[in-house]
Amino acid sequence: MRLPHATDWSALRAPTPEDPWRVLVSGCLAGLPCGVDGTDYGMGGHPFPLFAMPTVRTRPFCPEDAGIGTPRTMPDIHGGDGRDVWAGRARVRDERGADLTAGMQRGARAMADFAATHRVDLAVLTDMSAACGTQVISLGCRYDEPRQFQRGVGVAAAALIAAGVPVVSQRDDRSIARLCAMAEPGRPIDPAARDHHERDWYRSCFGGADR
Repeated sequence: MRLPHATDWSALRAPTPEDPWRVLVSGCLAGLPCGVDGTDYGMGGHPFPLFAMPTVRTRPFCPEDAGIGTPRTMPDIHGGDGRDVWAGRARVRDERGADLTAGMQRGARAMADFAATHRVDLAVLTDMSAACGTQVISLGCRYDEPRQFQRGVGVAAAALIAAGVPVVSQRDDRSIARLCAMAEPGRPIDPAARDHHERDWYRSCFGGADR
């Protein structure tokens, strides 16, 4: 099996303080109050060393806010993942069954346009999101018990991948450590760092890590 996305970091240029990496970041990770409930889900306070580096500039954007608005009901993908939504094989619905597909696609296009306008080098996205998920998303409505998951990408992540933007989950500690070392040559990489697909939770859900 392959991961829903496969990122080739070798294509990234070497950043400098004068010409830093432009990193697209999911709005909630940057502390924007763009979650379904008008908060950042508590994620904005998490320290991301990559974002603080002098060779990196972040460009926050929330595709769900752009396409649907805030606050909003909870979107989840039914019948596939983000690629299937674009292909017409899957739909995005909220917990009440309302169809949010058009709004999610609108927000995803806005995010891809934002990435092109700002000439971003890569994106760090919120995993398990129906918009920004890069490895794991919910299998149907996340409020159904028990919550189920599937390997896959969100609607906005699929649009970015199609546009050639490298994507990484905020849970991909090993990949982010590698990016930090590329942005600051000589910076050590913690040998214990693991990406999301290498962790026990992922393996228990999907039967093993792969790349």
